[in-house]
Amino acid sequence: MPIMSLLAQAAAAVAAPEAAAAPQEGVIGYPPAFFAAQQPANAFEMIQRLPGFAFTNGDAIRGFEGGGGNVLIDGQRPTSKTDNLEELLRRVPANQVERIDLIRGGAPGIDMQGRTVIANVVRKPGAGVQGVVQAAVNRIYDGRAPYGMRLELSGGEGRRKWEGSARFGFGVDDGLGDGPGVHVRPDGTVLRQARLETEGDGGNYTVTGAYEQPVAGGSARLNARHFGDKFKVEIDDIVTFPAPRLETVDETYRTFENEIGGRFARDLGARSGLELVGLHQTRDREITSRFESPATRNHFGIERETEESIARGVLRHRLTDALSLEGGGEIARNRLHSQTLLTVNGAPVAVPSGNVRVQETRRQAFTRATWKPTAEWTVETGLRYEASRISSRGDTVLDKTLHFVKPRASATWAPRPSTQVRLRIEREVGQLNFDDVVASANFTGTGVTSGNPDIEPQQAWVSEVSLEQRFWGDAAVVLTYRHFALRDAIDRGPDPSGAFDAPANIGSGTKDEWVANLTLPLDRLKIRGGQVRGQVTWRDSEVADPTTGEAREISNLRPLEWEASFTQDVPTLRMTWGVDAFGGWRQTSYRFNSIDTTKLKTYVRPFVEWRAQTDLTVRAEIPNVTSRGLRRTRQVFDGARSAGEAPVRIEDRDYQFGRMYYVRIRKTFGA
Repeated sequence: MPIMSLLAQAAAAVAAPEAAAAPQEGVIGYPPAFFAAQQPANAFEMIQRLPGFAFTNGDAIRGFEGGGGNVLIDGQRPTSKTDNLEELLRRVPANQVERIDLIRGGAPGIDMQGRTVIANVVRKPGAGVQGVVQAAVNRIYDGRAPYGMRLELSGGEGRRKWEGSARFGFGVDDGLGDGPGVHVRPDGTVLRQARLETEGDGGNYTVTGAYEQPVAGGSARLNARHFGDKFKVEIDDIVTFPAPRLETVDETYRTFENEIGGRFARDLGARSGLELVGLHQTRDREITSRFESPATRNHFGIERETEESIARGVLRHRLTDALSLEGGGEIARNRLHSQTLLTVNGAPVAVPSGNVRVQETRRQAFTRATWKPTAEWTVETGLRYEASRISSRGDTVLDKTLHFVKPRASATWAPRPSTQVRLRIEREVGQLNFDDVVASANFTGTGVTSGNPDIEPQQAWVSEVSLEQRFWGDAAVVLTYRHFALRDAIDRGPDPSGAFDAPANIGSGTKDEWVANLTLPLDRLKIRGGQVRGQVTWRDSEVADPTTGEAREISNLRPLEWEASFTQDVPTLRMTWGVDAFGGWRQTSYRFNSIDTTKLKTYVRPFVEWRAQTDLTVRAEIPNVTSRGLRRTRQVFDGARSAGEAPVRIEDRDYQFGRMYYVRIRKTFGA
């Protein structure tokens, strides 16, 4: 997928803390006063400033269990799956936030979503109408000026709440640009030279709505969303050696999504509660890709329809103040219908698993217990049992049933309020990605990839230890280590015909992650209102290559990722300024006939945000101030790779993308 940056979405601002409630039983409460220096507009901007907390949107998986992010709203996970968590938090006005609780290590009665740290946004009772009108424009170095607008409204009275939003925007793919392209032999002999002229841009729109009110002694919430998107990519390879010629690639992506969901929650006495969740979503996608040169005309097209329905029920009971139990079940039905067309110089070419219909019914039962035997210890245990039936018709005919048992245990030790040690061991079972089931194409890189409906979910035993230390009041450092013992690892390999690359289970493997997170207020260093935040993740992995048999890293796993930011609030000027940096990364895909490496350089974004009035803010940024680019290198082999074999050629494409100049105006109104 293209690397899309849509300007309808506002960039996250960062605030300076003032004072938080003292930690108590693993929960730290942050009232609005903690975020007052920056005067954030919404809950997401508040979440961005929680010490020692790294926001996660969640995983795009089928089903409901295990796919949520690490933020709850009023103790509940949002019922929407297509409306991401960041957008939902942006629609919660800051003046409607009573506090944000940072829950570290678990707490009785709180659904931790399988995580050891989670934030909970507690809203005030609804009162009056409030809203946001926002407009933004981004001047691109090449003269393009995509723009976006959004309108958000919310209101209510007491326990009745409603909200709605409408937004549209145009954006660009900052992973494309102009630059050189060259093919060489391993000894450096030049086979081909070209000048690349590429760009990707498009636009989308979103309409959402939600309503919540008391029903039958409890509370019911309904939400709906409609989304439309069109994106196009144009790539011209102007070949100058060995003979002048023009090669072009034109790709178009069209997507339409619809979702409706609901939740009913009710207390069953003073210590018990019931929650029912249901949702239905559809997604229609059409992709066309054309490659043309003086000698070749390739056309790839795919139409894909997916549908998901979920029903879920959870019963919670708190036996004592220190022990709570919950149990429930979930059923999800998924459907995929995909049709693929590939022609080479006008002649149709069969692609394995290009035309398939896949259905999956997945059932899961689960139980969890949270126990706090002492003020220093919290223990959480859980057990999930999953059974699914998958059938495929079309190019691939199969029927199979899968069963998995997924235990989990975690413990948190807090010898003092400023220190926590968290331990976790869990069996994780991935969910099949429908993108792995059907064919795809990329004429500028990997070529045509076939699907694999018979792929098995990846499984892993995960062990985790985390140390959190708080100091200087609101400063925090969190160190985490995770080890994954993998089974049925999903990676790349040849399809049964041996002609195409395909996703495949490649056996056992290991993965290790080291994560360091730092939040450091700078007042003690005489930088009033200043703060430094950062996170770095190192990864190491090993699997056996299915083509060569040699040990290597997992495909597309980035060994190093980092990000850092400096912000300073200047209340006398009603201004916040700072610099965000997102570190460069490298990822490599080991296909059966090539090794494809992508390197993205460090992205730096200075910004300033000025509150012209209490209800009017102006933000200016210089995204990509360092004009970082993206480089793709492909080692191509003569057929399947073998141990010690050298590639027949190396393809190198260096895309350069320049600076941008971004301005956003935001107006709030209402209570």
